[in-house]
Parts: sequence; structure tokens; C-alpha cells
Amino acid sequence: MAQLIHTTICSVDGYISDASGSFDWAAPDREVHAFVNDLERGVGTYLLGRRLYETMVYWETAPTDDPESDVEHDFARIWRAADKVVYSRTLEGVSSRRTTLERDFDPGAVTRLVASADRDVSIGGAGLAGEAFRAGIVDELQLLVVPAVVGGGTRALPDGLRLDLEFLESRRFAGGTTYTRYAVRR
Repeated sequence: MAQLIHTTICSVDGYISDASGSFDWAAPDREVHAFVNDLERGVGTYLLGRRLYETMVYWETAPTDDPESDVEHDFARIWRAADKVVYSRTLEGVSSRRTTLERDFDPGAVTRLVASADRDVSIGGAGLAGEAFRAGIVDELQLLVVPAVVGGGTRALPDGLRLDLEFLESRRFAGGTTYTRYAVRR
């Protein structure tokens, strides 16, 4: 059975971007990127907010012929093979294949999508994921925490959100990033 999973990379103090909107401090090293690729292999559909889509659409046309960046090529292939749904009231259109644009987030429609999916569904973008958490439809939370404190910016999880989580697994990477996976208890 497919699950709705939120995976995010954040700072130790819980931000996905800093106060200036930068997230260069969160760029995964080769080891972490390869691990993320393995996580993403099970995803059949990405649900994305506009800002995350505008960042991730790079992978639609990223070059895949440089042998020095095999983990990046691998991720580009994973991205291109998945369906994408972008939620935005302001985006005029999408530029990637296998992508649809939705104006409004409908938790019931997402629940039906996940129930009918044969592969996991990933939800990303702080605002969109926050809506899904508040609706009680997220099954798993996967956090990659980088060894940085940025002091402000866009929070990985919304203020006021209360979740009871069940620890599933964790891992530490050589560069100091940690991965923790939780089931959301309902």
C-alpha cells in the first residue's frame, strides 16, 4: 500500500531556507545525495508547492552526460520518471513532463490518490506539507538535518502543529547530516 511521505532537508534549528531565502547550506554531499536517491526510488508521484516546483524543475533538463556527477544523473532520471502535481494559484503553467497543475489543495483527493497508487506519494514544500499535516493525511515524516544553525527563514514544519510520531529508523552520515524517519501516529 502506498503512503504519503514528507521528506525534507533542514537546519538543526528547523529551517529549510534561511532568512534571505538561501538553502545553499543544505546542499547534500555525494553520500547524502545517493541516500536521498534511494529514498526517492519508491516515489511514483510528487506533490509540490510552487516554490519547490520552481526549484526542482531544474531536474527536468539537467545534463546527464557528466560521469563526475553520477548521483545527480540518477536523481534526474528518478525525477523524470515520476508524475508531478503542482499546487499553485499563481503559476500560469508547468514546463515539465508528467506534470499537472492544481489550483487548490484537496486533502480528500490526495487521500484517494494515495489509496489508488502502487508507489509512494511524496509531498513537498513547507506550506503544502503543512496543509497535509494539518489535514491528518501524512503517513511518514523523513528529516535530513544538516549541521547548520541558520537563525530564521522558512520553517520545515509549521508553528502550532502537534504530531505524535513513532520512531522508525535513523542514520548518521560522515559529513554530519542525520536522517530520521518517523511514522505519524493517528
